[in-house]
Amino acid sequence: MPRRHAVGMTTIIRAGAPHDLLALVPALAGFLPERSVVCVAFRGNRSAGVLRHDLPRHARDRAAVVDAIIGTMCRMPGVDAIVPIVYTDATFAGAAGIPERTLLSLVVRRAEQAGFHVRDALCRAADAWGSLLDRDGPATGHPLELIDQSPAARQAPDSGAALGTASSLAELPEPDAATAGAIASELAALADERTLEARLVRLGANADPVELVESLVAPGASKQPPLRLAWFLHLAGRPPIRDAMLLQFAFGPAIGEAAHLDAEQTAARAEEEGLTVDELVCRDEEHGVLDEATDLLGRLMLGQSPLRPDVRRVERALTVVRTAIAAAPTESRCGALCIAAWLAWSIGRGSGASALLDQALAIDPGHTMAALLTEFIGSGALPEWAFAESGATGPVSAR
Repeated sequence: MPRRHAVGMTTIIRAGAPHDLLALVPALAGFLPERSVVCVAFRGNRSAGVLRHDLPRHARDRAAVVDAIIGTMCRMPGVDAIVPIVYTDATFAGAAGIPERTLLSLVVRRAEQAGFHVRDALCRAADAWGSLLDRDGPATGHPLELIDQSPAARQAPDSGAALGTASSLAELPEPDAATAGAIASELAALADERTLEARLVRLGANADPVELVESLVAPGASKQPPLRLAWFLHLAGRPPIRDAMLLQFAFGPAIGEAAHLDAEQTAARAEEEGLTVDELVCRDEEHGVLDEATDLLGRLMLGQSPLRPDVRRVERALTVVRTAIAAAPTESRCGALCIAAWLAWSIGRGSGASALLDQALAIDPGHTMAALLTEFIGSGALPEWAFAESGATGPVSAR
């Protein structure tokens, strides 16, 4: 499956030399690239975002990856220049020059054909780094120490934060054994009609899914009671509520209220007509009779809107959802994994999203939502808000 990762940034940082830009990329992207083709997009002298694709494993796949990269760049408003960067485990010594030269040359050629100015074309290998456009560069490359010692990286926001790789974005935290046991016990009680009501009483206002989501993403609310996490996992296993919570995590309580109301009405209609919710929605889509609210929510799910998710909310949501998944019994994870995957995708972390979906399908190969999201994200789809100009300008000022 192709893995794509797109990031928009807003901080202005000066990168005076190629190794300074290489030092900045991990902070700009939010992860440490490995086996990747990364493109930094520019509007004038300011960067407009970072796009990452897996490095093609076969020569026959190069053209498709490059077409996807250039196609995405063409959709980004105002982008007029790029810097493609290859990250590889290969070495300058083993390649007798720049590794992946053919791929990098293809990106440069296609970008120029599309009207982009290619500011540079770089390769960070296992033993050195170099520029395809520097004809006087040494065949053995430049020392990696130039990147590691560059002062530019210290200008980036959260420059001291530990970064993972694109694939490690899907790694789950180590669960606390006591919390995991308590969550398993609470899930069993929530599934039992004899004990459900007592648990709902204990939940209080958080028995309402909208209130629950707001409690989970409240700033500073990193420690959540096992019952609250169990209730979230329980609801995440119910598709209409799962999707409403997902949208609320990203867009706030007003969207959450609308999504939950729509879910209730859709479920009631489906029951009246003897259909599943999925069957009813598919039928309404085929006949073009989705009401305005359902249509809006569906477009948000597909990223067909310039309305941006609240990134800080999404980050907090990912933290708590990943914590809940890690502590959950395996059979209770799939719904929450789908939520985490969509949230990761919504803020440009397609690689992490795909890895989370892989986990869901490993648990339940027939899970409908996981399969649909895998196909959708695996197709290279990016949300429209990734291309919206507002708030997407500039982390790096080139000179």
